[in-house]
Amino acid sequence: MSLDDKFNSACQEIKRFTKRPPDSDMLEVYSLYKQATVGDNNIPKPSEAKAKAKWEAWSKKRGVNPNTAKEQYVVKVLSLASSYA
Repeated sequence: MSLDDKFNSACQEIKRFTKRPPDSDMLEVYSLYKQATVGDNNIPKPSEAKAKAKWEAWSKKRGVNPNTAKEQYVVKVLSLASSYA
């Protein structure tokens, strides 16, 4: 299975979670997804708290190769699946 297939499968898997993981885990998943699909964060920092937290999490991934972010995303989602799917 290719990396893109594994990534797409993990994207579908997280949608099947029946319980919500802690915010820290969700921010990690979000930041890896954004880095994998968009690349480095280049949008202005928002002022609203939730958006700011997401922006900061994504910004911490600056410089991470998109394929590396995909690999890390797959690992993270699979590690959460046993507890939240």
